Amino acid sequence: MRHYSLALLSLSLASPPGAAGTEPATTLEPVVVTASREPEPRSEALAPVLIIDRDTIERSPGADVGDLLRFNAGIDVVRSGGPGQETSLFIRGTNSNHTVVLIDGVRINPGTVGNPAIQNIAPEFIDHIEIVKGPRSTLYGTDAIGGVINIITRQPAGSGFDVVAGGGRYDTRNAGAAAYDSGSAGSVSAAVNWVESAGYPTQAGDPADRGFRDVSLSAAARTQLGGLELGARVWGARGNTQYSDLFSTPIGQDQNYLDSALAANVGGALSEALHTRLLVSQFVDDLRQAQSPDYETTRRTTFDWQNSADLGAQKLTFGGLASRENTRSSVFGTNFDVDTSEDTWYVEDRATFGPHRLLAAVGYTHHETFGGHATWNAEYGYEAGAATLLTAGFGTAFRAPDSTDRYGFAGNPSLKPESARNLELGFRQRLDEHQGIVLSAFENRIDNLIQYVAMPTVDDPFFGVNENVDRARIRGLEAAWEYSDDDWQARAAASRQDPVNRADGSTLLRRAKASATLSLARKLGIQQAGLDLLTSGPRADIDNFGDPVHDGGYTLVNFFWRATLSRGLSLQARLENALDKRYELANGYFTPRRGLYGALRYDFR
Repeated sequence: MRHYSLALLSLSLASPPGAAGTEPATTLEPVVVTASREPEPRSEALAPVLIIDRDTIERSPGADVGDLLRFNAGIDVVRSGGPGQETSLFIRGTNSNHTVVLIDGVRINPGTVGNPAIQNIAPEFIDHIEIVKGPRSTLYGTDAIGGVINIITRQPAGSGFDVVAGGGRYDTRNAGAAAYDSGSAGSVSAAVNWVESAGYPTQAGDPADRGFRDVSLSAAARTQLGGLELGARVWGARGNTQYSDLFSTPIGQDQNYLDSALAANVGGALSEALHTRLLVSQFVDDLRQAQSPDYETTRRTTFDWQNSADLGAQKLTFGGLASRENTRSSVFGTNFDVDTSEDTWYVEDRATFGPHRLLAAVGYTHHETFGGHATWNAEYGYEAGAATLLTAGFGTAFRAPDSTDRYGFAGNPSLKPESARNLELGFRQRLDEHQGIVLSAFENRIDNLIQYVAMPTVDDPFFGVNENVDRARIRGLEAAWEYSDDDWQARAAASRQDPVNRADGSTLLRRAKASATLSLARKLGIQQAGLDLLTSGPRADIDNFGDPVHDGGYTLVNFFWRATLSRGLSLQARLENALDKRYELANGYFTPRRGLYGALRYDFR
């Protein structure tokens, strides 16, 4: 169970250009930065990219980042209990520690356990989320086997303030406020958010409600000085989460977290074609158990130096990341205090020659424990007409074992890095100015997967060691359709995947072979209404003693409504799990029943 907060610098984005030849000149196409580390229209990114925009976030009162992500086919989100509980991500069938999670481009994966605590990121702070599927270790180093998720924080324009207050089932209450000012000299902003819930029984055999509370705040400033772009951000959070242990102990368990981080950047143009930027950040995550002296702490300082050169038909991006990390832990009687250094260098070339688009990137990561590891990406796109794009991509990625893998419970200092090879084919078709479809087929092969192995000579499932014993092969097909006009917003997507453990032919745990989602939103004057639907197939799982079980498939339907009451004042409501479906994301852990949530928002500019 992990929690965090951070302070990060927001990336500067150019004004998004329109999609030439496919949309009216007045329509602005979303710009993404995660796929290539440089701003580019989403249609020009050769890798598959999903965007969760601010409108979707605002119509989801009470939702956390995990809820926002799970309503996208091909992304399995598993929560061990209710809101505020540990949350894991599985992108395209890869492991939960095979995804790099960023906020404004800075990594927030802890060094002790690979799962970042996305359940504690307040949606109020988010402008949009970019999801890139496929290997990206070349640009982001270790862990980027399944993909990269970049959470972009809000940067309101102009001057003003906004407040929001809401609540719902399980005695959930939340409130937030933000103030901001911007002009020719730069911008400043500050925000605070509070959320608390009494929760509900989270695990079979434990009838007690398990709740949580969190208070987060942030402040940021940006300006220009002598042609240089300067920026800084600070973010902090304090909270408490109650949970059930593996054996449903009737005595309440809870943990406290206090986290903070700082980040600053400086950048500017060295010439008309060459731009450079340096970002320095420090991330601290401190988690303390209330019923025991156990703790986990990550402290990481990162230097991220990035350069871009515009050579006309070619755009070159090159730079490096230097990470210096200290992890400390005392859990289950194991203790460690480990310093780890990791350096990544990369160069990427994007080129356009007529209907042909090319991307070639190579990266080299030096880990002080595991030595050097080279990765690469090669992607090709062919415009078969003004509205059709065919793509092919190849890439490699790796994951270095974290401190807990090596020195924690069942730790093994002799572990090797996990490695992956990915092939992808894609087809994109713009049907008209309002709608388009995307089709993808992929295969990802992963070697040296780390797995906990119980000792065969000891009759105790909790006596074992981590080993590089598994190999995975994940094949899949994805399809998506999007529609947008002045009144309607719609998106439908489906995923079919086969995540196989090649060591024994079994299905990888907690990953559905099939899933589908549908999102509809309709404007009706001052009102907006719609629904979100998610259907997911059954998943293989294990119980608390490691015995194989299955979690059944399920279908969720959420309804939302929003109305503008007056200038700047809006009321919104959301009915979660409208069918009151009973289901499990992790075996033995309950999920929320039907619940009504609402919020009142005032935005003054």
